[in-house]
Amino acid sequence: MPQISAFYGLSILMNFKDHTPPHFHVWYGEYKITVTIKDGIVEGKMPARALKFVFEWLELHRDELMDEWEKAQKGETLTKIEPLK
Repeated sequence: MPQISAFYGLSILMNFKDHTPPHFHVWYGEYKITVTIKDGIVEGKMPARALKFVFEWLELHRDELMDEWEKAQKGETLTKIEPLK
């Protein structure tokens, strides 16, 4: 699963040809969640502080994430997305 961004100990990943709805994966230590791109629905558990960073990043990069989702569905090479600063 390619990593498309990383910041504050969070790894943001996206699978090729993954199931819908469009989403990305977040790994943080032992925590692993999935987050839908459109509406930010979270599956899994993660500390609130880390989740806050994920949502901030999602708001900044929603359009880019959809572009990457489309590439991933086609099996194309994914582009890194700027981390949260």
